[in-house]
Amino acid sequence: MKVVVKRKEDGVPVEISTAFIKLQDAMKLANLVYSGGEAKSLIQEEQVKVNGEICTMRGKKLYPGDTFEFMCGKYRIRGHEAE
Repeated sequence: MKVVVKRKEDGVPVEISTAFIKLQDAMKLANLVYSGGEAKSLIQEEQVKVNGEICTMRGKKLYPGDTFEFMCGKYRIRGHEAE
């Protein structure tokens, strides 16, 4: 019997069409917050992790492959792939 193991994608994909996205904008794009002000507060209160480490920079640039975590959810930045 042949067993095939597929790697589960790590985190909910957040697709972007630019080279990078700022952390607060990624949170808005993923519908985790209603405004940049709300994202700013949560980030400064050390409630968000980027690539496994607490991040307090709301303008932190995230590139495809980067992850961020908020409220027990994990999100992965994914670049827009050309068709």
